[in-house]
Amino acid sequence: MQPKALALAVSGAAAGLLLVSGAAQAQETFEWKMVTSWPKNFPGVGQGPERLSELVEEMSDGRLTIEVFGAGQLVPGFEVFDAVSEGTAEMGHSASYYWKGKAPAAQFFAAVPFGMNAQEMNAWLHYGGGLELWNELYDDFGVDVMAAGASGVQMGGWFNREIDSVDDLDGLKMRMPGLGGEVMSRMGVAIVNMPGGEIFTSLQSGAIDATEWIGPYNDLAFGLHQAADYYYYPGWHEPTVMFEAIVNEEAMAELPADLQAILRTAVRDVNQDVLDEYTARNNDALQTLVEEHDVELRRLPDDVLAQAKAHSEDVVAELAESSEMARKIHDSYRTFQDKVVNYHAISEQAYYNARNPEGDTTSE
Repeated sequence: MQPKALALAVSGAAAGLLLVSGAAQAQETFEWKMVTSWPKNFPGVGQGPERLSELVEEMSDGRLTIEVFGAGQLVPGFEVFDAVSEGTAEMGHSASYYWKGKAPAAQFFAAVPFGMNAQEMNAWLHYGGGLELWNELYDDFGVDVMAAGASGVQMGGWFNREIDSVDDLDGLKMRMPGLGGEVMSRMGVAIVNMPGGEIFTSLQSGAIDATEWIGPYNDLAFGLHQAADYYYYPGWHEPTVMFEAIVNEEAMAELPADLQAILRTAVRDVNQDVLDEYTARNNDALQTLVEEHDVELRRLPDDVLAQAKAHSEDVVAELAESSEMARKIHDSYRTFQDKVVNYHAISEQAYYNARNPEGDTTSE
């Protein structure tokens, strides 16, 4: 064979190998497991991971599939973070305040009492440097994180007795996680932590006297009205909960760039979709609770809210001083909150005041 012909043959063979290699890479498939802290297919927060799985499979044409496991199916709800960090599952869906024992500053990314709401949190995370700080915090655990849903402002909780003043809280046993739980403990409440799936039986049996969960949509689904008579608002402790999608760093690195992009895009879609669903469903569920199940809807007394706010300032300040990273996150959070509150005073809040000039019109 002539040198020129030989060169052409070699070049053609090499090109063929590249095409075969590229095609093989394009067809490579990945099968992941996602563990969650919620009951399987639970409305809202539990259906977010299911939607995420469906989106990823559709967008990737089946190259990346994610099997979703509810709390307790593969690992307990409070062991999701460890499972992802250790590679037992490639992905998890939960809320970061559950990991306060491992990374106390993680609580800033779930819910801060009297802090930012869902709209404000999303802005901080995606345009104020919050998400970068969240990932920096999780770096030591080999975990990537993305915002994956929000509850919106939650309810103040279910109580087995009336709360007429802050004195009525003394000695209560209540399920409340995160910074809000620490605030309540300083108001005389004995805080008990447990996954959502254990709340109803604990409240019904008297193991706890009160609980907060999420809001009417989820509380109705759990049947909490069958275990407590009094339903209080507002949810000062959780102006929203930001849910998280956590991914094992090594598993993420193994994905081709296009699948990584698909995963991040799908999570961003679910992040908004979960909040939209809560906004759409909560009022209908509240009406059902009040009108069909005779639930007593009450506003928390002013002295309870005043003391909760005062203690919240102390609790958040103490957390900020607990480590250099906590201080860094806190300063970013508060700086952004000050900015957004300043603007919302003449936009969102001013509009609410104009739309509802009589103030709180909720019937008690």
